[in-house]
Amino acid sequence: MEEQLLSSRGEILKRYGNLLASYGGKIRLTGPSDPEILWNDHILDCLFTVSRLPDKGRILDVGSGGGLPGLVWAICRPDLEVTLLDSVKKKCGALEEMAAELELPNVRVLWGRCEEYALRERETFSLAGARAVAGTGILLEYLSPFVAVGGTVMAMKGPLYTEELEPLQGRWNRLGLAAPSIVPYGGEEKKRFLILWKKNAPCSSRFPRKTGMAEKTFWWR
Repeated sequence: MEEQLLSSRGEILKRYGNLLASYGGKIRLTGPSDPEILWNDHILDCLFTVSRLPDKGRILDVGSGGGLPGLVWAICRPDLEVTLLDSVKKKCGALEEMAAELELPNVRVLWGRCEEYALRERETFSLAGARAVAGTGILLEYLSPFVAVGGTVMAMKGPLYTEELEPLQGRWNRLGLAAPSIVPYGGEEKKRFLILWKKNAPCSSRFPRKTGMAEKTFWWR
């Protein structure tokens, strides 16, 4: 599927990469600002997740930063409404500028904390995902309240994901989640893992807790 997407959406994905690189020195949207590194290590990485998106509905990228993976989703799946949420106002401004430049009417940008927006838009998304935002346990508390029963929580992780999952084993149901499925990708040189949880019950009304609590008091202990 990735080759097909590169054939059909490669040009606009390249434009996105160049736009992302152009913010280097102005605002830190990603680590590197070199277009080639952005393409190889970030955009292509996010491209793998597109095949796991739902057939229809609304999807959410939490802590979107420079739009990874959310803008890649919006480019490759113009039929889906993609919401990009970030707590940094300048990053949200950059996301809005890039979405306008790339002519992506299916993008909505929200500035604020996920704990606050999860109360307003509770269990209204078919999928919520994040990349390089927080440890897996904390991330699940952020994401699960957004996802409707039957939907999916997605995390993109590196090889150390097993250490993050270990203390969570058998506790997924506290957030209304089934045990995760793990999808490896990236080959031997760049081992990456897509972790997917199905939402099989409503999330407890305890979650999300107040801003900052997810990092201070872990829900699984």
